[in-house]
Amino acid sequence: MTTIDRYRLRSLIERERATYIALHPVAAESNRSATHLLGRVPMTWMAKWSGGFPLYLDSASGNRVTDVDGHDYVDFALGDTGAMAGHSPRPTVEAVTERLRRGITAMLPTTDAEWVGAELTRRFGLPHWSFTLTATDANRWALRLARLVTGRQKILVFAYCYHGSVDEAFAVTGGHGEVVSRLGNVGAPVPLDLTTRVAEFNDLASVEAALAHGDVAAILTEPALTNIGIVLPDAGFMAALRTLATNYGVLLMVDETHTFSAGPGGATKLWDLRPDIFVIGKSIGGGIPCGAYGLSDDVRQRVAEHPEADLVDVGGVGGTLAGNALSVTAMRATLEHVLTDAAFAGMVDLATQFTRGVQETIDRTGVPWSVSQLGARAEYRFVSPAPRDGTSSAAAGDDELDEYFHLYLLNRGILITPFHNMALMCPATTQADVDLHTQLFAAAVDDLVGAGRIPTEAAERP
Repeated sequence: MTTIDRYRLRSLIERERATYIALHPVAAESNRSATHLLGRVPMTWMAKWSGGFPLYLDSASGNRVTDVDGHDYVDFALGDTGAMAGHSPRPTVEAVTERLRRGITAMLPTTDAEWVGAELTRRFGLPHWSFTLTATDANRWALRLARLVTGRQKILVFAYCYHGSVDEAFAVTGGHGEVVSRLGNVGAPVPLDLTTRVAEFNDLASVEAALAHGDVAAILTEPALTNIGIVLPDAGFMAALRTLATNYGVLLMVDETHTFSAGPGGATKLWDLRPDIFVIGKSIGGGIPCGAYGLSDDVRQRVAEHPEADLVDVGGVGGTLAGNALSVTAMRATLEHVLTDAAFAGMVDLATQFTRGVQETIDRTGVPWSVSQLGARAEYRFVSPAPRDGTSSAAAGDDELDEYFHLYLLNRGILITPFHNMALMCPATTQADVDLHTQLFAAAVDDLVGAGRIPTEAAERP
């Protein structure tokens, strides 16, 4: 097993930071002058970028991004899944351009909406759908429905899960098993033990212990954890969740906003998950903001048993722009013509080759790391074996190694997700793109373990 020399790592980071600053003077100045923006960026998470300031976008097409300094990149970040269809896919652009001419939003349904609902049913199985602008919105409203039909108040989540900015999802267990707010959680409205119970992913005993209290309305889960690094479920774990939910009268709520990468029907179709409520967002609109939640027949009937619930005004769903004509048109074009079954087959194959390339370097150099794949998505972690739950995955984080690899790749023309080491394939990704990453990843590891030199001059872009 190869030990990482931290002094050498920090030297390499300094080299890559200097290169990044030298390559991006326009972005640096744009960031310095953005004094009217909170955090100097349009959304504060945009500041989470190695090198001290973010890239600034000029244009993007397919799986290529061009920044304001004129550099082109192979994009494996793809908007952290929002651009899984590729940037500005032609069928989506053509459809939304026509829709823009004919009206964007009018609080009226369009005929595209039923097509999208039917297609979501074909892919994921649930028969009843409603649209939002984000998966966060979909999660928030669906959780209200879960409480409505069960008469219970708490939601069970997994430590270090990701469901957007849903309040209940930022809970973890404290030192004595109590429910506490995750470190860094901003302005929790109430103590999270009032709204949430927490279990560990892949730990069925912790799930059943939480359900035994009898106050859980829904288990909210991704089929695999993603935003803390890919944490895959053990064999039989998701099936056991379904069984436990049924036995305890709890709804199983599956959020596939990131795990849609598993295939055209997500992990829900691939693994036969049979959720009561389903949530998706980001990628199905080809870059146009959208989200959706689906309900089983049983949940739909139970909702109908509550005529007092305000489902037609402002009783929790809100969102004048939700289900707008432009978003629905984008969803139809993207699902019908871009993120097709055939496209997924190619994307998954490329992700398999991406994963193989990373694993070959890990094996060759002996670094104690791991790589995991979920369909068209892959991610490497600086720990081995790969974590099995969110808490251990969070503990395995290594900010220095993250910064080194993000900058090393970025300085040589490749983007991976700035929040973690995720790479996603889209229909425009090519074998050459994957091969370039394999080559650069190997070179970065060789530099790190001492097989390569540490040059003093700025890195040259290929």
